[in-house]
Formats: sequence, C-alpha cells, structure tokens
Amino acid sequence: MKLYVRENYLKKIRAFYHTEDIIKVITGIRRCGKSSLMEMIVDELKSDGISDENIIYLDLDKRGFRKIKTADALEKLIEERGTAQGTKYLLIDEIQNVADFEEVINGFRTDGGWSIFITGSNSYLLSGELVTKLTGRYLEFEMFPLSFEEYEDMKRFYGKPTDPNPMLELNNYILEGGFPRTLFFDDLPDKRRYVQGVIREIFDKDIRSRLKIRNKESFETVRQYIINNFGSTTSIPNICEELKKSGLPVTVSTVSKYIKALTDAKVLYECPRFDMKSKRSLRGEKKYYLADLSLFFSENTDNRINYGPVIENIIFVYAKTLDYSVSVGRIGKFECDFILRDPELNYSYVQAAYTIAGSKETEDREYRALESVKDNYKKYVVTTDYLLQNRSGISHVNLIDFMMSKKTF
Repeated sequence: MKLYVRENYLKKIRAFYHTEDIIKVITGIRRCGKSSLMEMIVDELKSDGISDENIIYLDLDKRGFRKIKTADALEKLIEERGTAQGTKYLLIDEIQNVADFEEVINGFRTDGGWSIFITGSNSYLLSGELVTKLTGRYLEFEMFPLSFEEYEDMKRFYGKPTDPNPMLELNNYILEGGFPRTLFFDDLPDKRRYVQGVIREIFDKDIRSRLKIRNKESFETVRQYIINNFGSTTSIPNICEELKKSGLPVTVSTVSKYIKALTDAKVLYECPRFDMKSKRSLRGEKKYYLADLSLFFSENTDNRINYGPVIENIIFVYAKTLDYSVSVGRIGKFECDFILRDPELNYSYVQAAYTIAGSKETEDREYRALESVKDNYKKYVVTTDYLLQNRSGISHVNLIDFMMSKKTF
C-alpha cells in the first residue's frame, strides 16, 4: 500500500540524510507513525540514487529480529548487512529493545561512512548512555499522531469519506484521535479498541518493563485520573488528596514516579507554569496534555466533548509539532493559556476558547490577559468562531482555518 507522506516531519530531517557525524533520533508515542516515516526516508534515499545494498533497515519489533537483544548481536547483524562500498544508511526501528545499544551506535558513527537513523517510543532512549556519549552528536525529531490537517489530508489520500462541515470533521477528529492506523477502521468502536490496544502495549513494553510497579491497580487509577483531568491545573499533592478521598492512599513519590513513567512513554506532556513578571517557572501546579485525544475518549464511554481542555490540547500538540516550547503564563492576576517560544526564540501568546461569540464576559476574559502583556510579541485568541474580531491589535483566528493553512504563531 502506498504510504501517506508525513511531509511535516520529513522536511525537518531531509537536510541531515547524508550527515554521518550526527545520529538522527526519531521519538514519539507508540503507533504514531515512526516506522512509516523510516520507510519514507528509505524511499527518498532510493529516489536520490542510493542503492539497495547501501541501505540497512532493521525493524527490531519484527519477528525475525526477536533474538537481537544484546549489543553484540546487534553489532554482528549490522556488520553482516553493511558490506557495501561508500556511505551506508543504517535505519533501526525501536532500538530500545537492545540493551546497551549506545556503544554499538556510537562505534559505527565514530568509524565514519555511516548515516544513522534510530527510533524509540520513550524518553529512555535519550537518557543515560546516549546523552553522555553522544552529546552534540545527535538530533531528536519528535513525532506525534496525526494533526487535524494531516488527518484530513490522509483521509482524502486514501479515499475515506469526509464531512463537508468542518466543525463535524473536527468533532470526528477529537473523538477518533490521530493514530494513523485508526483511519482504516470504519466504526468508532473499532477505532477505540485499537487505541485501547495501543495503551496496553505502552504499559507492557514502555512502562512495566522499565519500572517496577508493585500495585497495578494504583498505577491504573493514577493514569486514569491524570488522563481524565488533562488540561486542568493540578499538583501532585492534590492528586494524592483526591485519590485518598476515593479510598486509594498513595504517596507523593509514587504519584511522581507514575506520572514520569507516562511522560517518558510520551503519553503525557507536562506544561509548566511561567510567571511573566519574574520571568521564572512556577513550582507546584502544572498542566498535563495528551499526545492524542483518543487516549481519553477511547476509555470514556461518554462522547460529550468538554471543548475547553480539548481545544487547548489540540493547540498544545500543534505548537509542539512546530518545535515550540510551550508553557502556561501568569500575568499578574491574569493567566494566559499558552506562552509559546519558537526555535528562533520569538515569543507569542495564545488564549484558547471554543467560542467568544454572544458573550461579552467570555470575550473580555480571553482578551484581558493578552491586553495586560505590554511587549510587542504576537498575541492570539484562538476559537472555532468564523465571525472574527479586531481588538487591541490581537489576532482573533479560527482554529480549523489556522491549522489547515499550516500557519505558525
């Protein structure tokens, strides 16, 4: 089957295809499309004239490689397949399956003549040995499930039906999520069963194998609590207090460990709070957003959408795909939904709401925080409204049009 090309990610990596001294590390939650991206890179290398014998692609999740668990076994496999003359292109999928892979990868990088690409589904990939041995010698490219624009584009690419009403399509995206494989299931229950399987796979392969969880019930309760409260300002002591009320006493250190496991597995993303006046991060309360909204809706039978946190989550992930740093901002007595910093260190400010139409109170609430910011960086109110306003030089934009046009903040 012909692959839908994830150009948003390929364009970030392309300049480094033939770079031998920098390892290209592709990370992201399981099933977000990393393996397919590797196949796209292989296709582009071949179209550039690279011969098949110079391309070594190893998907370590496949059955034929199930015995490749040690550094020695990996090194032997690469040496057996990498006998061609000239630069060899080594692509290894799910490399965290191999213990002590760092020394092997670093060895081939040091030898020269190898352009190396690796993928992994959790942050352990960029911890410990890889960081200490390869500081400055690798680049991370983080992937996410499909953005709304990709979701729509991929449906058209494979001839899947789309609703002519953009808001209904946005609702479909919210409820179905953006894991690429779900597009090939026609019924919502099947899509959700698939995502539930992804969640189980993440627990078995990315969490339980790395973290000694003595009480699975307490882990599941914490996981459900933090996922069900995505986009809410929260603190770990408050979580402990809420769980204690429900009859499950857990310690602060245990909850911290569980949340770190979920962020390491790329299920959750932490959004710190930042004080605009002191220019410092605020300790304690934070927000957490999901890599994909289906992680919430696949395990909740209620299809009603609380658009507040949902719109925030969509904007958060969209900004992360643009390689922005994202934080929640406090501006005196006001709070700004997002302070964004782009790769060139330019800031922008974003307030998110489902609608501000028909409510002067809601409009004032969304604008006042931005109006209190006195610098000249761009400011946005993002809603699903199509009747847009001008106020205080602040850009009021439609979320759907903004994403479909691939605009940046």
